[in-house]
Amino acid sequence: MRFPVSRIGALTAALLVLASPLAAATDEPTAPPEFVALSDVDSTILQEIRYTGEHDFVGRPVNGYLEPMCIITRPAAEALRTAQQQLLPRGYTLKVYDCFRPQRSVDDFVAWAEDPDDTEMKAEFYPDIDKSRLFEEGYIAEKSGHSRGSTVDLTLVRTPPAPQPDFVPGQPLTACTAPAGERFPDNMVDMGTGYDCFDTLSNTDDPRVTGEQRANRDLLRDAMKAQGFDGIETEWWHFTFAGEPFPDTYFDFPVARSSLTPADACPSR
Repeated sequence: MRFPVSRIGALTAALLVLASPLAAATDEPTAPPEFVALSDVDSTILQEIRYTGEHDFVGRPVNGYLEPMCIITRPAAEALRTAQQQLLPRGYTLKVYDCFRPQRSVDDFVAWAEDPDDTEMKAEFYPDIDKSRLFEEGYIAEKSGHSRGSTVDLTLVRTPPAPQPDFVPGQPLTACTAPAGERFPDNMVDMGTGYDCFDTLSNTDDPRVTGEQRANRDLLRDAMKAQGFDGIETEWWHFTFAGEPFPDTYFDFPVARSSLTPADACPSR
């Protein structure tokens, strides 16, 4: 079959467009230049980004978490660096579990919460609450401050950090409210519960938390407050930078290095 020269030219142009990098690129949103990788600001802060793996309350990687990294606004990252500098001489390091959380990840949580049959991780993360009550009790919501980019979930770890075993899917689960020696062996100091524990024992000022556990929670809260972070009543690990640059904007770019503006394109500091 023969094509007219004009048609051959059109076909060639179409093939070139399809083969071009621009055509292959996705339409994924990217982060404003105010967002950075925490490791680029302070590489000493430990990171255990739970939602990229299976050791979380849904038991699988969460939609939107493409890489195990903490993305956060620069002002919040710099405040975390200062907190870390204050804690290291005292024998502690920060460890982050979650930072920026895309709206699609929040939507994934909502969809999971609406499935009454998916209770794979109940024994660890919500042992004493029926899944049907997670919305009512405020553990799952349709919006999260994490999506604004200046909220972080974190804890304290003694230095040098002790080794921590990997979570193996299918392994026996222990309630997040169990004593530290019985629940999953996270290398954090004893905060009275595990991370992401859907239980009132996670309330920052729960009166059942005393002694060393109380001292550890207070140390974390004081260190964060000193650098401009506000905690919340219901989760000892959750803090938001008070000077957040996007207090009313909820972003939906994926957690991946490719979402960030290249460092050499940002103004030098």
